Amino acid sequence: MSNSPRLAIVGNGRMGRGLVAALGDAAGPFGRGFDGDGFDAVLLAVPDREIAGAAAAVQPGRLVGHCAGAWGLDLLAPHEAFGLHPLMTVTQAGATFAGAGAAVAGTTPRALAFALDLAERLGLHAFTIADADRAAYHAAASIASNFLVTLEDAAEMLLRTTGAERAILVPLVRAALENWAAMGGQAAITGPIARGDEGGVQRQRAAIADRAPELLPLFDAMADATRAMVVRQGP
Repeated sequence: MSNSPRLAIVGNGRMGRGLVAALGDAAGPFGRGFDGDGFDAVLLAVPDREIAGAAAAVQPGRLVGHCAGAWGLDLLAPHEAFGLHPLMTVTQAGATFAGAGAAVAGTTPRALAFALDLAERLGLHAFTIADADRAAYHAAASIASNFLVTLEDAAEMLLRTTGAERAILVPLVRAALENWAAMGGQAAITGPIARGDEGGVQRQRAAIADRAPELLPLFDAMADATRAMVVRQGP
């Protein structure tokens, strides 16, 4: 998009700082109550519960967007609104957005074009998600990213009881993830449950009960889910 509107980022959290750093010509991050004076567009990188209030503070006549994955654009009414949700984890150290996906939306063709332009400038692959599907989309992202980290933390906790470090698990984790990316879960699954070795599973469970019993509910839930996936796969 030529002559891109002057953009301000609101929100001094990980996402706000990451976007300012990645975009280069965006101003901010600005804090609570920012009214958009001097800018053509305002992108709110604030907690979901603060989006409506932050949008209400922006003067009319500007494009107003948010980065929320689970919510539609109704939170930004009555502004001409856009959405940009980078499908990428952002830590305190920042993020590399290039190559990731981004859910985009707009209440007008101009707003959607602006969201698409932002995605392109960040190196993101834009796609659309219907408002009715946003919560399911965001839940899938949380399972894929947040819950994966939770599982790896549990594995590390148990491994520490053996005196080994998490580094020995990293090649295994990466290979499993790449296999899932290439083939999907049913083709990529390995291990005792995939082999039908319930004796091995019970031996694992007994070790967890002895060394990290707080992990038993998680282990049981994941074992049941894995069994169900293997059954879907068939012999």
